[in-house]
Amino acid sequence: MSRPALPPLDDAARRELAAAVQLLEHPGLAVRLAHLAGAPVEKGLARLPARAHALISTATEKAVGLALKLALTTMASGRGRGRGPGPGPVAPADQDADTRTHTGTGTRLPAAALPAASPRWHQAAVMATGAGAGFFGLPALLLELPLTTTLMMRAIADVARSEGADLGEEAVRLDCVGVLMLGGPGRGDDGSTLGYFAAREAFAQVVAQALGQFARHAAGAVAPPAVLRVIALVAERLGVQVTEKFALQALPVLGAAGGATLNLLFVQHFQAMARGHFVVRRLEQRHGVAAVRAAWREAGGH
Repeated sequence: MSRPALPPLDDAARRELAAAVQLLEHPGLAVRLAHLAGAPVEKGLARLPARAHALISTATEKAVGLALKLALTTMASGRGRGRGPGPGPVAPADQDADTRTHTGTGTRLPAAALPAASPRWHQAAVMATGAGAGFFGLPALLLELPLTTTLMMRAIADVARSEGADLGEEAVRLDCVGVLMLGGPGRGDDGSTLGYFAAREAFAQVVAQALGQFARHAAGAVAPPAVLRVIALVAERLGVQVTEKFALQALPVLGAAGGATLNLLFVQHFQAMARGHFVVRRLEQRHGVAAVRAAWREAGGH
């Protein structure tokens, strides 16, 4: 018996996908960080000693390992309201009835795709942790990073659930971890950055090798090699952004207030990445992967 044909993307779905392209492939986090400091990111990076790079790399890997364990053990299950019936946030009167501006990004998404989530709670929490790290420097960052990463994971899961994803599914929870390595082409000539689908496929390949081994990590046992590869892949991508953030916190123009603002930009960035990613995944489930990827290219995605 043949499966029924999936419906083609309608105009509303194409608008959602176009907004997701902007979120996932043009995030501009480094540009926003540099604008905040009033100087290029590279200026702050040049001031960091080699020991700081090594410590941040190690701390990031530990934080990602904790986030993975969190994703596998404590995320609440249940599917969000997503596009289904029920009350949602009320659009401001000065915006179109069918669109609303996504908090922190300026990207306009269809109103039905926006969540019954709590983005501002997570933003306030990471601002509090960032204020301490900005005031006390590298030692505080090493203590703050696991907490901030955990809060960002919660923020990502909040968005995923609001897009209809079921956090009871291990694949969805691992997808939340994968969001931490999303960031788009970024500064153009940086060959270490990946486009959305390239980053997603790289993560999926490593996760596929580790299936069946995550339970041992979640149970508290020493992480097996395949799980360590997942942690290392995400930490490598996230570590670049964490190092940039700390480099800017070290500039005299910033400090405690700057640390709070940098953390706000970070969580907004990953909320936007999660929004775009789980919009794409929802559309793929409804319309098929091939149709969504074709429409993605038509919308200007890579």
